[in-house]
Amino acid sequence: MAASVRDNKDRSRFELDFGSDIAFANYRLTPSAVIITHTETPRALRGRGIGSELVRGALDLIRRDGKKVIAGCGFVVDYLDRHPEDADLLA
Repeated sequence: MAASVRDNKDRSRFELDFGSDIAFANYRLTPSAVIITHTETPRALRGRGIGSELVRGALDLIRRDGKKVIAGCGFVVDYLDRHPEDADLLA
């Protein structure tokens, strides 16, 4: 079972643990938005929806903090295209 997504502020990335592996999404902050610049899922975990789980959790944290998101990564762009319910978060 996966842990919940956490914001590792020291490394400027959202993280999701799966055993000894970590999926992550790097970001940069602006005063009102979070720019997700890169997502990475360990090769052994790909194709299992973990990247989507990571982005979903990151968006939940961004929403909770009252910020908007800028998709600077193709995976996040695709995720947001497939999830119009999150359109309110777009900067």
